Amino acid sequence: MSYDPQNVFAKILRGEIPCVKVYADEAAFAFMDIMPRADGHVLVIPKAPARNILDVDPAVLAAMAPALTRVARAVRVGMGADGLTIQQFSEPAGGQVVFHLHVHVLPRWDGVKLRPHTGEMADPKLLEQHAARIRAAL
Repeated sequence: MSYDPQNVFAKILRGEIPCVKVYADEAAFAFMDIMPRADGHVLVIPKAPARNILDVDPAVLAAMAPALTRVARAVRVGMGADGLTIQQFSEPAGGQVVFHLHVHVLPRWDGVKLRPHTGEMADPKLLEQHAARIRAAL
């Protein structure tokens, strides 16, 4: 399958769809997941087009790695988490829904389960509050 430049994350990168931005550099962009499975759930994506881990140019993935680790550390500190779950889904059978490579950074607390993915969108004000905490930790 080929990359579709009309996917929702490509539109976010072009500024055609709003998001709650957390971080950006020359290679990557991080923003709040609008259907979070945990408070502080962030998505990190490459700015370069890539459908998923199966077709990404290794140089693009390598360039994205520093942003991913920087954001992950900030999520843990900013949200006061005990740990993190990092997820990446590839292709429909693997659970991928948006076909632009993205990595989920989910803060985790001892004894607290992830919320189910219901499709319900979070309150934008709450997302902004979480993003502010994470940005402050950057």
